[in-house]
Amino acid sequence: MAQQQKIRRFVMTGAVFAITATGAWYGAGLKTQQEFKKERKILLEAPPEERIAQLESAKARLMSKKLEMERKIAEVSARRIAREQKKSEGG
Repeated sequence: MAQQQKIRRFVMTGAVFAITATGAWYGAGLKTQQEFKKERKILLEAPPEERIAQLESAKARLMSKKLEMERKIAEVSARRIAREQKKSEGG
């Protein structure tokens, strides 16, 4: 009987977790979709000069993210190479 209660508790906990995670994921998707539609509407309604400025700003943000990711990749690669050299030297 006690074993059955443990199994039931485990199943219920898993079910609650799954429902909560699914709801959070779905809600985040809806919010992202709404933000995208709002930004797109604002962009399409803006005059050409403003649209160009917004696109250039977005490009600058993306370029800074790209540079940051490239820097992180280089750091990880350098650490991996250093670790491999340390192993090949014997320890």
